[in-house]
Amino acid sequence: MKFNTVQLTSKEMYKLLTGSVVPRPIAWVSTISTKGELNLAPFSFFTVASRQPPMLCISVGPGVGEREGTEKDTLVNIRSQKEFVVNVVPSYLGNEMQKTAENFPSHVNEIEVAGLTPIDSEIVQPKRIKESPIHMECKLEHIIPLGSDHLIIGKVVMYHIDDEYYLGNYKVNLEKLRPLGRLAGNYSELDTFFKLPR
Repeated sequence: MKFNTVQLTSKEMYKLLTGSVVPRPIAWVSTISTKGELNLAPFSFFTVASRQPPMLCISVGPGVGEREGTEKDTLVNIRSQKEFVVNVVPSYLGNEMQKTAENFPSHVNEIEVAGLTPIDSEIVQPKRIKESPIHMECKLEHIIPLGSDHLIIGKVVMYHIDDEYYLGNYKVNLEKLRPLGRLAGNYSELDTFFKLPR
């Protein structure tokens, strides 16, 4: 089977890509609006963009469902405030993360709806999520329009990790973290680790 990508609809291509680029980590992005409204949303088009200076990138698509034709609050807030926080999603926070993925109106605080606890960041204005064991405070570097989406690149200016998830020597305890990954329409719990060659 083969596909000429120019002959596929956006949805068809999306399904092939999200079923092939797996598992994808989830950036649980907290932002704040110009009115001071808190926002929290997950994005699985996410990875490291640079090690020095440390940068992360997130691809944000257009609004869907009843918000089709609009820009997502995350993009609007980052563009205006130029700051955000990436919270890491362990598997035990999967239900809360999924709740924040729903299409709420802009004035709704997803942190509150999901029963989570906002805590102050040290450098940026957006809040961190207390229940998440790892937070990366970011300052906006670039927003690059790419087709239907926007690639957001942020520089990490402060890194937080709960002591119980830190192994020392700048290593994260991944077996304890059990990060959640995205697999097309499903999720995976990363809990089996090994070295190669076996």
